[in-house]
Amino acid sequence: MVRENKKLVEEVSGWLRVFDDGSVDRTWTGPPEVKFMSEPVAPHKEFVNGVATKDVIVDESSDLRVRIYLPEQKQEGHDDTKLPIILHFHGGGFCISQADWYMYYHIYTKLARATNAIVVSVYQRLAPEHRLPAAIDDGYTSLLWLRKLARGEQNEPWLLSYADFSHVFLIGDSSGGNIVHHVAARAGTVDLSPLRLAGGIPIHPGFVRAERSKSELEQPQSPFLTLDMVDKFLGLAIPVGSTKDHPLTCPMGPGAPPLDGLKLPPFLLCIASKDLIIDTEMEYFEAMKKANRMWSF
Repeated sequence: MVRENKKLVEEVSGWLRVFDDGSVDRTWTGPPEVKFMSEPVAPHKEFVNGVATKDVIVDESSDLRVRIYLPEQKQEGHDDTKLPIILHFHGGGFCISQADWYMYYHIYTKLARATNAIVVSVYQRLAPEHRLPAAIDDGYTSLLWLRKLARGEQNEPWLLSYADFSHVFLIGDSSGGNIVHHVAARAGTVDLSPLRLAGGIPIHPGFVRAERSKSELEQPQSPFLTLDMVDKFLGLAIPVGSTKDHPLTCPMGPGAPPLDGLKLPPFLLCIASKDLIIDTEMEYFEAMKKANRMWSF
């Protein structure tokens, strides 16, 4: 039975409403002209603009899915060429967004085509229904699924036919950048062979501290990212009773494992100069550079 008098207990501008019965409404209520970015795009196994897509269940027990982007191979004599894999974790403050949103479809069809790589994008569970580390667990499960394919323990025709499991890269934006770090850290504790994790690419990752940084206080805010949104999303996502100093959101802090003690592949950090949290992102960069975990140019 649906409660008709449930009360709103939390709202994140335009994106999310949480009610006292635990239900969550993610209907977009912001400016209608940007709603298209969050519209789902259906998979298509035929090649459209050089890329085919399909959704695959990687874990039957949890119904965890991924979306695969396969670039069309048109060069004669190169049908046996194996393609690197880019394993993608979407952003959204751990609370919103999905792998089939138009903005991700638009970006990752282009990336698959431009790099001639297979993109595998994970449909992570969302908070507050599934607080951290749920999204990280899903990312790691997806990586282990790729290992099973590489070992011949499971079957996925597109990947078995075209993928080079010795060149797997992790990529994620915003909160997905956090997942890149933590999945790579977990992967360093197990034998992935014959799969090889070749690198990680966190894109403006959501690394923060409980104390406000200078950039949080001084950078201009936009309708798409405000301090209120950062605070509310992370408050709904991190373990109950924790602060933003939790290792999941502050891996360069004293509560996290030392970075130089982690077995990580090389990382390439991508950030925006006017990001609200650029100060803590740069703090992460400096800590990773000191631990010799960053690609240098």
